[in-house]
Amino acid sequence: MGWKLEVIVPASAVDPFAEAVGSLCEAVVSFEIPQSQLWRIEGYASDMPAHAESAAAMAIAAARAGIPEPEFTCVPLPIVDWVTENQRSFQPLHAGRYFIRPSHHEGPAPHGAIALTLDAGAAFGTGEHATTKSCLLALDWLARRRRFACPLDLGCGSGILALAVAATWRCKVVASDIDPQAVAVARENAFGNGLAAYTIMRRGDGLSDRTILRSAPYDLITANILARPLVAMSRPLSHCLMPGGVTILSGLLADQENGVRNAYRRQGLALVRRFAVDGWHTLVMARNTKER
Repeated sequence: MGWKLEVIVPASAVDPFAEAVGSLCEAVVSFEIPQSQLWRIEGYASDMPAHAESAAAMAIAAARAGIPEPEFTCVPLPIVDWVTENQRSFQPLHAGRYFIRPSHHEGPAPHGAIALTLDAGAAFGTGEHATTKSCLLALDWLARRRRFACPLDLGCGSGILALAVAATWRCKVVASDIDPQAVAVARENAFGNGLAAYTIMRRGDGLSDRTILRSAPYDLITANILARPLVAMSRPLSHCLMPGGVTILSGLLADQENGVRNAYRRQGLALVRRFAVDGWHTLVMARNTKER
């Protein structure tokens, strides 16, 4: 039997509460509640999170967000193969030149599309989430303007962005995630799409991995994470970007854009293009604006 921890918070508090729930559970998802300014954050765990630890995490998140402590629930779930359920619900996605399909999809890809067969498994990233979709749209936009030869994908999840970059420019892509299970899934997806020779998958925390630092500087860095860690890593990420390099920053809500953009602007980067999908923003920033 598994457990579901659930809390409802204002949109401005999604980041700290998602981190809090993530510290208690093995998987976290968040959903915007229609016709409201509220979000539902759900965490899934195989063992029941301790109430005292959960209450403390909620209190800290509330203090960080500057809101009163919300009520939260923790309820048992029936035994379900969530990986299978996730794969069953994953439908093909067409975003720009990219066509992302699950392995059980039997239909043909659209003519001229870059088709990737991908099963997320327990890792985040099938292209269905607005942030992943907008990152694919950003890559499609960049592909019509220039080539890249030394890219990095931070927080790669299922590997979807790293594989899209590898398939587009046929160059070696360094990809990393703090979750070893995500790295394993990403490697499987790279092999399944015939792109293993173009990818270096690493387990690492941000930009501290030696392979990532040794391969720097990069001409393209994709980072589909969350607003707070994006701000925290603005300096090291910018230092790993070569002159004229471009970064795609995603995982931020509309009202978090200014904080993220200003953090990178202080590092000498300028906004080149913004992609907005379902209330989430993806920023394309560069050391100069010749990509505009």
